Amino acid sequence: MIEIQTAGTVRVLGLSSGRVNALDVELLDELTAAIRELQDSGAGALVVTGAGRVFCAGVDLSRVLEGGADYTDRLIPALSDAFVALFAYPGPTVAAINGAAIAGGCVLACACDRRLIGPDAQIGASEVRVGVPFPAAALEVVRHACGDHAEEVLLGGGLYRGADAVTSGLAHRVVADDLVGAAVEQASDLGEISADAYRHTKAQLRAPVLARIGEAGAVDGEVRQLWGAEQTRQRIADSLERLRRR
Repeated sequence: MIEIQTAGTVRVLGLSSGRVNALDVELLDELTAAIRELQDSGAGALVVTGAGRVFCAGVDLSRVLEGGADYTDRLIPALSDAFVALFAYPGPTVAAINGAAIAGGCVLACACDRRLIGPDAQIGASEVRVGVPFPAAALEVVRHACGDHAEEVLLGGGLYRGADAVTSGLAHRVVADDLVGAAVEQASDLGEISADAYRHTKAQLRAPVLARIGEAGAVDGEVRQLWGAEQTRQRIADSLERLRRR
């Protein structure tokens, strides 16, 4: 479900799972393992993108409905592990947002150091619109990326394109042609910086965020309960039904 290719000195990680690269426990575990293996092997810059026409449409909500609380008790830690693994990766990371990056897909993009987005791609943290709360890691990663626009993005749950995505902090640049190529070029440029200097500076910048995530056990316990609750399952079912009618 994770395709890894090499472009010069850059590793390109492509999410390849179904039509919309939806996140389930298996994909998240594989992504976390791939990032950690690359880190342990001393790999440098990474580009993260999606196979097909979608970056990542977020959590596979059908699996949440099918699996109930037993599944969500596994899903929330798997989400957090993947977000933290990418956010804390010591080398440069660039997201090539080639299509919809929704909810968990938005968080994955925000976990990268730089985010390039196609002109037609939509991105947004839509969890509140679906009716589910954010795991601490997800909220903290988006807050770090969006800065002063974090409340607008997280509480509004809207979707952004183009210049609006850049203004909100969800993207750094709109790229109309050869998005992955531009992301590889950006990652390669950052990869030319001293690895020790980049790693140390990035660690300092992200240490407060990682500390808050590490201290949020009680928050994530409540998140697991809310995701597994019957009223949440009904909201998810209603949301999926609205999507089917479009």
